[in-house]
Amino acid sequence: MIMSIPLSENTEFLLQNLFSPEFASRIGQALLDQVSENIPFCDETNSIEMERIRFSVIRLIHNDPNHFKDAIELACRDWRDLFLAAGFGEPTDHLDWFNSIRKSE
Repeated sequence: MIMSIPLSENTEFLLQNLFSPEFASRIGQALLDQVSENIPFCDETNSIEMERIRFSVIRLIHNDPNHFKDAIELACRDWRDLFLAAGFGEPTDHLDWFNSIRKSE
């Protein structure tokens, strides 16, 4: 049995601060089930290393909750396109976004 890559503390923070508890739980479960070790080249990845991918999904859903399914599918298909769609083309863009969210809380 393959274990899902756990959510990082930063990922949990975003879920708790950007979404209702019910929607956050749904997104968190989808990240564990579908945006985990099954993502290409991520089978040996930890929760911190998954943040750029998971933050991208979270940002797309936050921008438009109707794109929940599309964001998950894009992560599974090609995370490079996911990064661009989320505006995280540079390797640290997701951290800048996270820090802006954290400062506003």
